[in-house]
Amino acid sequence: MENSLMADRKSSPAGQAGGQVLEVNDLHVSYYTDAGRADALDGVSLSLNAGEKLGLVGESGSGKSTMALAMMRMIKPPGRIEGGQVIVDGTDLMALSDEEMLKARLSKIAYIPQGAMNSLNPVLRIGAQMMDAVIAHKTPLSKNDIEKRCRESLESVDLDGGVFQMYPHELSGGMKQRVCIAIGILLQPKVIVADEPTSALDVVTQRQVMETLDKVREQLGAAIILIGHDMGLMAQFVDKVAVLYAGQVMELSTVKEMFTDALHPYSEALINSLPNLENKGVFQGIPGLAPALLRLPPGCSFHPRCPKVMDHCRSERPETILQNGRTVSCHLFSQEENQAA
Repeated sequence: MENSLMADRKSSPAGQAGGQVLEVNDLHVSYYTDAGRADALDGVSLSLNAGEKLGLVGESGSGKSTMALAMMRMIKPPGRIEGGQVIVDGTDLMALSDEEMLKARLSKIAYIPQGAMNSLNPVLRIGAQMMDAVIAHKTPLSKNDIEKRCRESLESVDLDGGVFQMYPHELSGGMKQRVCIAIGILLQPKVIVADEPTSALDVVTQRQVMETLDKVREQLGAAIILIGHDMGLMAQFVDKVAVLYAGQVMELSTVKEMFTDALHPYSEALINSLPNLENKGVFQGIPGLAPALLRLPPGCSFHPRCPKVMDHCRSERPETILQNGRTVSCHLFSQEENQAA
């Protein structure tokens, strides 16, 4: 029997898949250090429809977690959101007051943090933590209704109702991660941002967690942003992939297009670094290191490592080109456009 938590969303037009629920426009985030200013996000833009799954990939330091925290307006000093919009279901989160943003978290946009082991209060029962999350939003629900909703949320992620009375240390890693998902969906958000939700989990538990995420996405009609390094996991789970490098979106394509015909040399290098059966035992990495954000190279930030580098890549930053419904920031394609013109 379907619980009321999910039935409420399914009966409303907002829960139906298809309409755009997320639009990120020209998002900029900087960190101010003694050594200078580092641009962690440099004009990131993307959009998602209800029910869509987007994978956000890139090496460590590319800006993936900063993107998640910026969307939630959880960037702390010395970081600062410099500009841009994050529009969820018609509301620009960047324009809200602190109190309004507090209410928007969980109800409009939810964040499932990296490392569930450290995300739960070790001295509070799971149920108390879940109820606190709902009470903080000053909902008109009675205490009994809030408890019922929390128990239903646990059941929706395939956890036994007894987990409500348990402490975090009594749960396995996978169970803790599913508790974090249950907390994230308590107020039926339109967008769920999952920051490496399967890190530190074994492969069987990883699959269970991903199946749980997919299940709640279908039930709520929410859009999901999955952040991670694992391109293989992205290939199995998401609809679209955005590749970040040095705080910029290098390419955004459907998952099929990305894995069969990657446009950007960095996207291609990431995919080629995956192990495959044809080259067993051969590891193919990406030459060089990701640049320090305080000392970004001029022109295209990937040019020092790019196998297809051209002279003007070293001095001119490429524009973002729309190519057959895909976006790519690379001079290879801006050059094609110029030649076609």
